[in-house]
Amino acid sequence: MNVAKNLKYFFILPALLSVLAIFAIATWGLKPGIDLAGGSLLQVSYASGRPQVEQVQQVVKQLNLGEVRIQPSGDNAFILRQRDLSNDEKNQLEAVLSGFGQIHEDQYTSVGPILGAELLHKGLIALVLVVVCIILFIAFAFRHVSKPVASWKYGVVAIVTLLHDVLVPTGLFAFLGFYNGAEVDSLFIVGLLTILGISINDTIVVFDRIRENLALNARNSKREDFDQVVGRSIKQTLARSINTSLTVVIMLGALYFVGPASTKDFALTLIVGMIAGTYSSIFLASPLLVAWEKWQRRGKKA
Repeated sequence: MNVAKNLKYFFILPALLSVLAIFAIATWGLKPGIDLAGGSLLQVSYASGRPQVEQVQQVVKQLNLGEVRIQPSGDNAFILRQRDLSNDEKNQLEAVLSGFGQIHEDQYTSVGPILGAELLHKGLIALVLVVVCIILFIAFAFRHVSKPVASWKYGVVAIVTLLHDVLVPTGLFAFLGFYNGAEVDSLFIVGLLTILGISINDTIVVFDRIRENLALNARNSKREDFDQVVGRSIKQTLARSINTSLTVVIMLGALYFVGPASTKDFALTLIVGMIAGTYSSIFLASPLLVAWEKWQRRGKKA
């Protein structure tokens, strides 16, 4: 694999996706779910067929509960998201819903705004701590690698690729939130943390093979350009990375299509993150190292 010859082509797709994701996040933002922003969720199912969404909206509007988002679920259920409700308000809501037929309460969740803010704060802290720990781990694992690219640069490149892997699903949910009302919740944060862990594992597998090939060349006094070492390392790990990710994506696809509605967004987050992470681990992280090494050589010549 001629990394140097095709260097610019590897960066086109990640750059395009990152720009689109940043645009989506800046333009539409993210819709926080109940467990992050506070509020309540009521899921009810009808025994003999559910009514139309417009009919439910009309009767619910009369209760003056503020914004109530009504989402069909399955064949005969509704999921209603609204502000935190008192017991009387919840009973009134279920009463008007019962006007269309016998209902069964499948799920009711209520989270106060203080608890929601605390969950969001802790989730962001967890993301930051994961990134810091990854930097420290890479700095330690590659401490003996200094030529032709310093060990700390492996850490910087890894963080750049992780940023891409997180941006892509986040941008997607900003888009889906605007057009389809999709929300981000604590499961979304868990999904991002999972993506970070899986993606950095794939990246380090490639980096470790680069390190081994550099050390092997040094022991055998073999002169080989850095881009050739990187290309050979990618070839040696390509099948392993793709096969591992593909098996996980197949499992997540099954969870998305036949799993419960409550885990669909979580599965979608992981699917998109896994695909983005696999691409970046192979075709972004290592080419970035090659690009950095080329810029480094040009700077020395100048």
